[in-house]
Amino acid sequence: MSAIGSCRHALQLAAFCLALLPTLAHADDLAPIRVHLEQREERIDYAAVKMTVDSLTDPATDHLSVNRQISHWERMVRANVSGDADEWNTFAALIKTLYEPGPWNDNKPFTYDLDDPMGANPANKRLSTYLETRKGNCVSMPMFVLILGQRLGLPVTLAKAPKHFLVKFGDARQNAWVNFEATAGGFKTDSSYERETGMTEIAVANQLYLRPLRPRENVVAIASTLAEDYYRRRDGDALMALADLVLAENPRNHKAMLWKGTAYAFQIDERIKKPYPNISDIPIHLVAEYQRLGRSNNEWFEKAEQLGWKEQTPEQEAQYLRAIEREKAKRAAR
Repeated sequence: MSAIGSCRHALQLAAFCLALLPTLAHADDLAPIRVHLEQREERIDYAAVKMTVDSLTDPATDHLSVNRQISHWERMVRANVSGDADEWNTFAALIKTLYEPGPWNDNKPFTYDLDDPMGANPANKRLSTYLETRKGNCVSMPMFVLILGQRLGLPVTLAKAPKHFLVKFGDARQNAWVNFEATAGGFKTDSSYERETGMTEIAVANQLYLRPLRPRENVVAIASTLAEDYYRRRDGDALMALADLVLAENPRNHKAMLWKGTAYAFQIDERIKKPYPNISDIPIHLVAEYQRLGRSNNEWFEKAEQLGWKEQTPEQEAQYLRAIEREKAKRAAR
């Protein structure tokens, strides 16, 4: 019987945004998420999904105010469309409106928040904060492009990279998806993401990353920030429920596999380790349960690893933070 405390823990969320949310979320939060998942795909409203999730982490979220602001930015984009209002011109207008200084944004474009590169402030992932400050991260920025793109009738969806969300735009001219990096306001190739984020070859082959998400997968991607609160509270049951919800939409979602493995570790802590800190004190009738939970903990991590997931190294995180400091220095020198 393995020693107590040897279970594996991991929380893989969006790119370098490891925030801790307030203690307001509960396992039954998933009921309103399921309402969105039960909609026909063409009826799913990403703004409504984001407002549902943001309200679970901040009940004071003002839906009417946020929706008014989304409508405002939709009007600004439409006013910036030059020539034929085809999909490409409209998407170009969206990029210009959000990322280029001009009268359309009072010369205050949306930018990446270099003061919170690890997403330590949970409020920074909420859409209301992003719209107010115009400083965002790898959650708020791509999700706003997704929301605004949907309002504009554009072929946009989310995609994942290690600890990161990006936007895919369906370019009819090329008959292909192109990657839009919402944190920077520009386009990137698949090979750039593969090189810069340390994707394994097997992960790429198994389409863990860079695959355009289906509408219901976008819903659970938006809801994934709930996992942070469950993780902080070490709520294994809630984290398990969220993992199962995600896996129902995509059984190969490695992030949900990691949540599920971590949920088993939390259950061991709560059901076994907390009442019986010493392994020799575990009652005989709980030994089989302890072993089952331990096996499940390892199995789910192994499933993610078999698909090509690889945990970020301290060196990779340090490299990212150095890049942030260089960008901050560049901005200060302008």
